[in-house]
This record gives sequence, structure tokens and C-alpha cells, in this order.
Amino acid sequence: MIVRMWEVRAYPERFGDLLSWVCEAAVPALEAEPLHVVSEVFSSTDHRIVVISRWRGDPAPLPDPPGHLVARSSHSWDFSPVDR
Repeated sequence: MIVRMWEVRAYPERFGDLLSWVCEAAVPALEAEPLHVVSEVFSSTDHRIVVISRWRGDPAPLPDPPGHLVARSSHSWDFSPVDR
């Protein structure tokens, strides 16, 4: 299992538009991938959006968000579970 955390920051006045794009376009594209298990979307009060997705193998990338919506480009990190 691989967990990918993807994060992007919106312009304050475009936050709603970016959140809609993530929920209506980006995440549904991930859900169509055969190795996708589940995704969750989170938002913060400082106009950030985070997508946490779980995969049975190499994660598929989220598409780049529309440039006019983002104050800072997206970043992603992959994590693996730790046995403890």
C-alpha cells in the first residue's frame, strides 16, 4: 500500500473554484485508475486543499490544477505504512 499526499494552495478568492475542480475533476480521474483504493479531500482555513489517496501500487498523479486558481503549485509526497 502506498499513500500519496497531494497539496495545493488557492488564491483566496478562487478557493471555491479550486475545491470544485479537485472534487469534480481531479479526484474522479484518480478513482478510475485500476490501482486506486480510496481518496479523501481536506481543506484548511488558509486556502489549502489536501488529497490523501491510497494505492495498491505506484500512484497515478493528479492532473495539474488550472494555473489561474493556484497561489502556489501543487506538491506531493508518497508514504508507506510502518509496521510497529
